[in-house]
Amino acid sequence: MNDPTQHGLPPSPTPRPGTRPARLAVTRRGFLVLGATAAAALSLDGLPSSPATATAAPSAAWFARPRHEVRPMVRWWWPDAHVDPAEIRREVDQLADAGFGGAEIAAVHHSIRDKSVLDPAGHGWGTPAWNTAVEAALDQAARRGLTIDLTIGPAWPAAVPTITPAGPASAKELAHGSVSVPAGTTYSGPVPPPVIPTREPGSELLLVQAARLDPAHSTLDETGLDPASLQTVTATDGQTITWTAPADGDWLLLSYWQRGSGQRPESGPHTAPEAYVVDHFSRAGTQAVIDYWESELLTPAVRKLLRRAGGALFEDSIEIETDALPWTPDLPAEFERRRGYPLASILPVVMLANEDPVFAYDAARTRHARKDYWDTVSELFNEHHFTALREWAHSIGLRLRAQPYGLQTDAIEAAAILDVPEGESLGFKNLDDYRCLAGGRDLAGREVLSCEAGAYQGGAYTTTWKKLLRTLGGAYAAGLNQTVLHGFSYADAPGATWPGFAAFTPYGGTVGYAESWGPRQPTWDHITDISTYFARLHLVMRHGEPRADVAVLRQTGYTKTGIGASWFTASGIPTGWTHQFVSGPLLDLPAARVSDGRLGRPAYKVLFVEGDKFYSGECTMTVGVARRLLEYAGAGLPVILLGDWRNASVPGLPQDGENERLRAILSDLLARPTTRMIATAADVPATLAALGVHPDVRYAVPSTLLTMRRVAGDVDYYYLCNGKHQENAKPPVTAIDHEVTLARTSRDSVPYLLDPWTGRASRLARYAEEDDGIRLRVTLRPGQARIVALGRPGLFGDRTGRHAHATSTNADLVRYAAGHPNEADTASRLLVRAAKAGVYTTALSDGRTLTSEIGPVPAPVELHTWHLRVEDRGPSPAVHSLRLDRLAPWPELPGLADVSGVGTYTTTVDADGPAYLELGEVSDTCRVSVNGRRLDPVDQIHPVLDLGPHLRRGSNTIQVEVATPLGNRLRVADPAVYGGLARQPYGLAGPVRLVPYREATVR
Repeated sequence: MNDPTQHGLPPSPTPRPGTRPARLAVTRRGFLVLGATAAAALSLDGLPSSPATATAAPSAAWFARPRHEVRPMVRWWWPDAHVDPAEIRREVDQLADAGFGGAEIAAVHHSIRDKSVLDPAGHGWGTPAWNTAVEAALDQAARRGLTIDLTIGPAWPAAVPTITPAGPASAKELAHGSVSVPAGTTYSGPVPPPVIPTREPGSELLLVQAARLDPAHSTLDETGLDPASLQTVTATDGQTITWTAPADGDWLLLSYWQRGSGQRPESGPHTAPEAYVVDHFSRAGTQAVIDYWESELLTPAVRKLLRRAGGALFEDSIEIETDALPWTPDLPAEFERRRGYPLASILPVVMLANEDPVFAYDAARTRHARKDYWDTVSELFNEHHFTALREWAHSIGLRLRAQPYGLQTDAIEAAAILDVPEGESLGFKNLDDYRCLAGGRDLAGREVLSCEAGAYQGGAYTTTWKKLLRTLGGAYAAGLNQTVLHGFSYADAPGATWPGFAAFTPYGGTVGYAESWGPRQPTWDHITDISTYFARLHLVMRHGEPRADVAVLRQTGYTKTGIGASWFTASGIPTGWTHQFVSGPLLDLPAARVSDGRLGRPAYKVLFVEGDKFYSGECTMTVGVARRLLEYAGAGLPVILLGDWRNASVPGLPQDGENERLRAILSDLLARPTTRMIATAADVPATLAALGVHPDVRYAVPSTLLTMRRVAGDVDYYYLCNGKHQENAKPPVTAIDHEVTLARTSRDSVPYLLDPWTGRASRLARYAEEDDGIRLRVTLRPGQARIVALGRPGLFGDRTGRHAHATSTNADLVRYAAGHPNEADTASRLLVRAAKAGVYTTALSDGRTLTSEIGPVPAPVELHTWHLRVEDRGPSPAVHSLRLDRLAPWPELPGLADVSGVGTYTTTVDADGPAYLELGEVSDTCRVSVNGRRLDPVDQIHPVLDLGPHLRRGSNTIQVEVATPLGNRLRVADPAVYGGLARQPYGLAGPVRLVPYREATVR
């Protein structure tokens, strides 16, 4: 390599010989470790304690009535400040009454195509009108016990109206120009202009270089260059060049232009003057955001109210848009300080044009150079942006919540910095994208992993709650424990038509994405059933400490990629294994230490390392990470390395002796008794077994069961969901019915079923105790979820004590007698249940085998005849009344083809004992009443109810209330936008069956 000073950028301080200045060094470690310390200090000095840490002891009431801190949130879209404070207060009340715990205020109005109806000067983001509305929201939220999150700017990315594209705080890009110079010829002319035209004035020539073409390393998309030939060329007056190419090949003259990108936040203007996106890689960019908030947004009233009702400062995914290379003016100096060599030496191969690389050296050098560049950008982003914002947010009583992806930056590391990392159901390709953020959160000791939930493209006014529940079911197993619905639109806006303002629909003149949940939706009539279901899941998923079997080390901590872990993603999950991803910087966290052979707070049982999947699968690792792995192995943590690590290299361009030091450490690591190096992913299961490592959850056959474990003291909580790893799983998920063994902390634990729909916690009466866990049977429909708790007898108020339980039975069900709310508490009595007459055998844990006889059981009855009353929720509300002798979707019934609303189905049926009610197909949400009494909320994924305590002998009246989305009505109410929607099968389609059963005592 040439002398570094020949490449034209000013040199930085020389690092110590033999060192690599900041590859996992003080800077990166410092802002993670010190940030965690600062966060802890602030929590003791005015910042409210984390809601997740303010937990009560588990009890029946604790689960049935979850506290407001764990209730779901909404994104609350305002058309800038075109809002009425009185309406703002009404909408806070609507959210509180609906069982939500908070809202995130965002200035978003993509649906308003005619921006002339907006008034950014008088009603824009940050104006006095905006602040007045925010004060109203915060004040009413404080009154109702909600929290309000505030987005960092109008729409996204972070932007303020006090900067210009050429100013020091605005987003920057680096564009290149080039001109060919044949061998031995002279070029005399202007500096090559940028190939990507500038959007804004103010381009500055940074550097001109010359490089010899190297056809051997050219590809279809990249021009090969010889790195040894790279040299600086001086431009006369910064405008012209006279340069003669050597005779040993054809050359390129390369120019580099530093300039403002001119990026504005989405769907503006939101302000006057118009806002520009800030530089996310510099202190100046972040400080511009802070300064604007301090001077314009944090009125005395807002500051005071934030202490009462403030939740978090929120930043959306980092969508920095440029057709050139993302840049910051300090990057050359920072790069050399951190990487130990000048950025100019690799600048050609990191350049981008229209998001694609342009030039290349040899493959390995190019790969390593690009890794160094993006690692430096990642460090600057996490230090100067997220860390600085978090500290400032704490100073005003807020936490920092953000989606730390969108650029090639270490999102796993960012998740450890943020108070609340957030993912999204729209952009995340599979559950491993969540597991990346969960690893950063859990190893850093954070509590909450949030999700922007339900932003389906083309889903406006057609999204069902069932679809959302199925989407999120698996995400909870991957670590999600806060749901932010996307979203809740303010009621009205200039130019909006029925059913009101919706932030993202129409979109481009047609059906938009996301859903505008709220009172406009007929399904909102049932919203407390949904919101409380989410709250119970959040409650359990924030209680205690997380557990995961495996930590998968990522050399490059990207997420929103869909890239999983070898063997564990494809084969481990279907057999019970759980895993999370960690990246190198996390290993410097104080909590990332081995105790009793387990790593960190999630108590990882094994650390799995494979080649860098984002850089050709190369076996790379920093010297610092290798030393940490050696320390872990010495403390007894099993380490598995997939691939040939004997000739591993450091991730970027190596400094003198660096690869040798790495290999020496890895040689020591491979000699440790708990370390294994394997050749193929197929070797993983045998290697785990040889190391004595087993999953917390085990089952004998591959399954679509997804699990997450939490441990609180001596109580274990397991979230169980029959879910899918990705949205469009093939083959599709089907019902599961098999035995599962769950590890338990205490040998005295017994199992409880916690139903997140009804809020009931009931002692399970059938299970088998094993040396290391409890084995029970799990039956779940696709998307259905349950929670099992393993704790002491009486944990949830039951009186079952240590009475014998069933280990097997040929009956349909065995339960303790106190299984119904109106039943006397005679819990020591076991009952069997069956839908057919017969003699049933039950084996008990005390060694006895007993029989029970069930007499005649009436046959199931299909309910055909109904009276249907439909409240048509259209622009002109109407009521439809029909007599039905068969059930069918509304489009097949007279007068209901394009109706949306709430339908009440009523029928009478004779009964002479208990029975199940099977509803069959229902769209969308439903509630059931028997004899005028509304029953517990229905499991919307599997709508089957036990009517045992509610049926009386003789005639019974059953009502099923069904609510729909608005899509069918909008087809005819606004055909220009929604006319292309297919009619949806709304209503109760059935078949609806009453399935009698009988019970008998186990004697």
